[in-house]
Amino acid sequence: MNDPKTIYLVDDDQDDRFFVKEAIQESGAKVEIVEVENGFDLLTLARDIAEPALSIIIIDMNMPKMNGLETVAAIRADTRLAEMPIVMLSTSSNPSLIRTAYLSGVTNFVTKPSTFDEFAQFAREISERYL
Repeated sequence: MNDPKTIYLVDDDQDDRFFVKEAIQESGAKVEIVEVENGFDLLTLARDIAEPALSIIIIDMNMPKMNGLETVAAIRADTRLAEMPIVMLSTSSNPSLIRTAYLSGVTNFVTKPSTFDEFAQFAREISERYL
């Protein structure tokens, strides 16, 4: 499986996008990382995704325009994108919120890391599991 993969990194927080991107790049994963600020912009971009099976979405829960749950529901409703892995990040570890995220169709839910070491561990897990 040497096909190139793309990570769509969806988060309105520029700092969080930076740390996730840096951690993934430092993990040695050979991927293209496309940064998007919100779910609405991701869905607009998704119309042009040529190979969704070769991609993964890492998405924040709380964003303007269209939050993570709304975006996940829209992706799962699109037959072309429905099988794409989606990892949701949130600062909340509320069990009810996590349950709602899984019911909406996320593949995995992760409490947002707070240190670079935690971001690095997250990146290793993404590489091992999805890349």
